[in-house]
Amino acid sequence: MRRRILILLAPFFLHVAAANARPEADSATPAFTNVPELTAAFRLLYIQKYAEARAGFEAWESQHEDDPFGPATVAASYLFEEFHHQGVLTSDFFLNEKRFLHGIEGEPDPQRMKGFDDAIRSAKKLAAQRLEKNPGDPEALYALTLCGGMESNSNMILRKHNLDALKRLREANNHAKTLLAQRPNTYDAYVALGSANYIIGSLNPGFRAMLWFGGFHGDKRLGMDQMSKCVESGRYLKPFAKIMLGLAARREKQNVLAQKLFHELSQEFPESSQYAVEYAKAMGRPVPAQMRSKDP
Repeated sequence: MRRRILILLAPFFLHVAAANARPEADSATPAFTNVPELTAAFRLLYIQKYAEARAGFEAWESQHEDDPFGPATVAASYLFEEFHHQGVLTSDFFLNEKRFLHGIEGEPDPQRMKGFDDAIRSAKKLAAQRLEKNPGDPEALYALTLCGGMESNSNMILRKHNLDALKRLREANNHAKTLLAQRPNTYDAYVALGSANYIIGSLNPGFRAMLWFGGFHGDKRLGMDQMSKCVESGRYLKPFAKIMLGLAARREKQNVLAQKLFHELSQEFPESSQYAVEYAKAMGRPVPAQMRSKDP
């Protein structure tokens, strides 16, 4: 059961395996530069307008049919939507030990999961085609790392297919090592590595020792420091890093940090009640009924 924790926030796990390598200049690719259309679609994602965000991702994808980052973002929109529906990215989930350790109750929505699976297949196919031409193509490696992480996330948290989840995580790890040897400044990646470090570091000492021999090391303080890197310098996943660091801060009773992060999110995304709700909870204030009614 507890292996599920290793995948909890692993959509981008181990992107930073080579974080001390010499950085190279960013090339003009959507995964590593700010593309206005994608930035706008990610904003819609963070205010829980999933259909509109997906339409934005799909519109960009239709204009860049050979780029695997397009369908990877579409897959992310389905995964974020299902996580929202299941209440995964909330303090109610993170502060509930049973849910935190064992994932969702029940089954995920089959239509959302079909859309997710179709987008993942498309992204992986396009990435493989690019790698045939250039084995070091960073866009392809990034997309494959995202896909492996999202698949492991889906299999472990939503579908509870533990062995498949670990296989996908291993694939993501291999792609990440190749990618980060040449692109160590992918700051968005730190949110995943930091989350994994934090969650593994939260386990009991005996279980952490077992994981240590398997190559999984955990440190709560290091994990929160790594998530902070994405909060400071991330691109598309900077808000996601704030959510994760804020939830970790709630668990660690670092209320000032949690209050700061959720206040910033509520100011950046006033259209969404999610961050105002988490800010109120971090402040110890009652959540207004009209906000609670919008929660999953």
